[in-house]
Order: sequence, then structure tokens, then C-alpha cells
Amino acid sequence: MKRILLFVATNLAIVLVLGIVANLLGVNRFLTSNGLNLTALLGFALIMGFGGAFISLLISKPVAKWSSGVQVITQPANADEAWILNTVHALADKAGIGRPEVGIFEGEPNAFATGAFKNNALVAVSTGLLQGMTRDEIEAVLGHEVAHIANGDMVTMTLIQGVMNTFVVFLSRVVGYLVDSFLRKNDQENTGPGMGYYITTIVLDIVLGFVAAIIVAWFSRQREFRADAGAAQLLGRKQPMINALARLGGMVPGELPKSVAALGIGGNVGQWFATHPPIEERIAALQNAS
Repeated sequence: MKRILLFVATNLAIVLVLGIVANLLGVNRFLTSNGLNLTALLGFALIMGFGGAFISLLISKPVAKWSSGVQVITQPANADEAWILNTVHALADKAGIGRPEVGIFEGEPNAFATGAFKNNALVAVSTGLLQGMTRDEIEAVLGHEVAHIANGDMVTMTLIQGVMNTFVVFLSRVVGYLVDSFLRKNDQENTGPGMGYYITTIVLDIVLGFVAAIIVAWFSRQREFRADAGAAQLLGRKQPMINALARLGGMVPGELPKSVAALGIGGNVGQWFATHPPIEERIAALQNAS
């Protein structure tokens, strides 16, 4: 609940700061005289930037279950399921969080954690991962996902995405009005936004959206290093996590739904848009950790 309150407070603070800066720079007066109500724009940016991200966070767990075909373990059907359930619960107890739901889904090697609240989350692992790793390595992967939950990474990533979305929405529309006003400064019948506004807004939504994605991906990569270190701490040794990463490096990670892809054990390796650092960097970071 504390993270949710922080999330909401940060959202409101961002909008407030945008409003104060715009007023100090005289943007409010200029835009109002040219047909744009800054208060309405800030409200729109709040709804578009944070509303969607917040709703996505709240429904992340049921959506992940549905989109990945996760079968939640309620009553273990065999010794392997019992071990997975008990292992996640033991790691959660050690991390000081509520015991998450535990599930299995069909697919290539991967795992993820999701949920709006750290005391009511979900940890899911694929059949490919369970079949391709030793129990020590699987435990390390489970520790990695529990560390994501304990670190509040789901809320953190939603917050960062919301902040980025808000700036994209706000800045693209402000610049759109400035460009449109310049292009139509001699238009005596300037009663509303023209093509300059719409074209500029669309272009900046795309361009700034790419910049925002790069920033969000960078934060996601830093969070992966923390989760690796968290797994090592929960297990009391770092070698199982190193072994799990080395094993994963020789596999082809399964695709995850976009809503949980950033919280998986593996991901894309594009330089700027990668949600996960290269396996070699993650192993090196663990080996160099004290």
C-alpha cells in the first residue's frame, strides 16, 4: 500500500511541477490566449500518462495468467510442484513479503513475477525452464523473481513508465501549439488548432515515445542487476544464480507477453531497447560483487 501511495503522490507531484514551471515561463498565458487550456492539458497528461499505466499495474496478474496460460498451483499434483511451491514460499518468507501465488506455464525457458502488491503477487515458471535447469539453478531463478517482488519492481517500472508517458503527452502538445501558432500567426481566423498542431503532435508522440522507451529500458536493466544480487542474498551464495544465468545463456528464452516481458528472467538484447542486460554482464556483476 505504501508503494501505491508513493506512486499516486509522485504522479500528482509531476503534474504540479509541470504546471508551476509552465506558469513561471509564461507558457500558461501564451497557450491560453491561443486556445489551449493548460489545466486541461495537465489533466489530460495525467490521465493518459498515469491512468493507463496504473490500470495496467492493477490488472497485471490476471492478464499475465490469461496471456501466458499459467496454471496456478493450489494443490500440488506431484513432488516437483510441491517443491516449487515450497521453495517460492520459503524465499518469500526470507524476503519478508507475503507468499505469492505460484504457477507453471507451457513454453521455452523463462519465468516472471507480476502483481500490483508485493504481498499479493504471482511467480510463474515455464516448463522449458523446469526441464532444462537443475534444482539449484531453478531455485536461483525463483529467488530472482521473488527479489523483483521484494524490491517493488512492478510499481517502480509502472511509475517510470507513467512519468515518461506524461512528459511525452504534455511536451508534444505544447510544442504542437507553439509550432501551429507560429505557422498561423497571420491567420485572422485562427479559432483552433490547425494541421501544424496535429502533425507536430503525432511526430513528437512517436519521437519522444522512442526516447521514453530507451529511458525505461535503461531502468529495467539496472533493476535486473539488483534482482540477481537479491537472489544471491536470499540463497546465501551467488554461484547458483551465476550457474542459472550461464545455463540461460545457452538457451533460447521463451517469448513473454509484453505486460510481463520486462520482469522475466531473460529478454531481448538490443543495445538501447533491451529490458535485460547481456548475460555476460550480469554474470560479471555477480562475480565482482562482494
